[in-house]
Amino acid sequence: MLVIRAAKLSDLDALIEMARQAGSGMTTLKPDPEMLGQRLATSEASFAETIAPEARDYMFVLEHTEDRSIAGVCAIKSAVGLTEPFYNYRIGTLVHCSRELDVFTRMETLYLSNDLTGSTELCSLFLLPQYRAGFNGKWLSKSRFLFIAQFQHLFTEKIIAEMRGYQLDDGTSPFYEGLGRHFFKMDFNHVDGLTAIGKKSFIAELMPRQPLYVDYLPQEAIDVIGQVHTSTQPARRLLEQEGMHYEGYVDIFDAGPVLQGRASELRAVRDSVLATAVLAEEGAEHEETEHVLISNTRLDDFRMILTRAVAGATRVALTRAELDQLHCEPGDDVRTLTLITRKSAHG
Repeated sequence: MLVIRAAKLSDLDALIEMARQAGSGMTTLKPDPEMLGQRLATSEASFAETIAPEARDYMFVLEHTEDRSIAGVCAIKSAVGLTEPFYNYRIGTLVHCSRELDVFTRMETLYLSNDLTGSTELCSLFLLPQYRAGFNGKWLSKSRFLFIAQFQHLFTEKIIAEMRGYQLDDGTSPFYEGLGRHFFKMDFNHVDGLTAIGKKSFIAELMPRQPLYVDYLPQEAIDVIGQVHTSTQPARRLLEQEGMHYEGYVDIFDAGPVLQGRASELRAVRDSVLATAVLAEEGAEHEETEHVLISNTRLDDFRMILTRAVAGATRVALTRAELDQLHCEPGDDVRTLTLITRKSAHG
C-alpha cells in the first residue's frame, strides 16, 4: 500500500538517490546532501509550526508501506523570494511606429523580473520510473492541492509552479545556449546547480536589466520559450486541470513556463469536502464509488491515501487498514477530493 506523508530527516538518503535520477533542470531537487538535509529540517519545522508561516517548506514523500521505501516526492514552499531573489523573465511587448515610413512593428521582449516574489510555489515533483503507472503520478501531483485546501490560511493567494524547460536528448537547453551562456560563460548544469544552493547574486551581476528582444535570439531558442521538458508534459496538464495557467513568465535559464493560479479558484479549494471517517462494514460495496484522495486534517502528522469512496459524501467508509494509514479513528475528520477532474459549472 502507498501513502503520502510529511517528509522526515530520515528520508535524506532516499531523496538524494531520487535527485540523482531526476537529472538536470530540477533546481529544487539536487543530489546535494547539505541542501536536501536543510530542506528536510525546514520541512519538519514547518509541519511542527516552529518557524514562521512564510519561511515554511512543506515536503511530502510517497511511501511504500510494506518496506518503507520512497517512491516519490513533492513540495510546497509557502513564499518564495523573501530571503533571496526570485527571478523570472516576463514576456512583454514593445511597439515601434513610424508614421513617416508607415511602419508599425510589435516586438516580443524578455524583462528580468521579480514580480512573483512572495508567491506560494509548488515544486520538487518527482516519481521513480517504476512507480509511473496507474494513478500514482496524478495522486502525487494533486496531493499538494488538497493540502492547500485544508490549510489555506498558511499560503498566499497566488500559487505558482516553475516547469522544467525543454531540453534536447543530450540535456542541452536551446534557450540557455542561445542566451544565458553569452552572459554566464559556464555550462547550464553549473548555473542550475548554483541557484539550487541559493547562490543567485551572479544573476543580477551578469544579466542585463534592459529588455531583451526575442527576435535577436537564435530560432532554436525562440522556439522553446514557454515549452516544457518532454517528461514534464503530463505534470503540466495535471496542474492546468487543477486551475493553474500560463501567464507569460518563464525561467531565466531554460525558459520553462511558470504556471499561476489563485488559491481560492483551485479545484481542491472549491470542490474538496470535509467529511467524517467511519469504519467500513466487511463485504459492503457501493456501486457509485470512484478514486478519491483522502487526507487527515492534522498538520503535525499529515497523511493521505488514494482509495475508492463515494465522491462528495460527508461520511466516508474506510477499512481498518486505511484508517491506520491515515492515523485516524472512526469519527475523525478527513478531507476528500475526487482524483479525476470533472466538467462542471465552475468551468
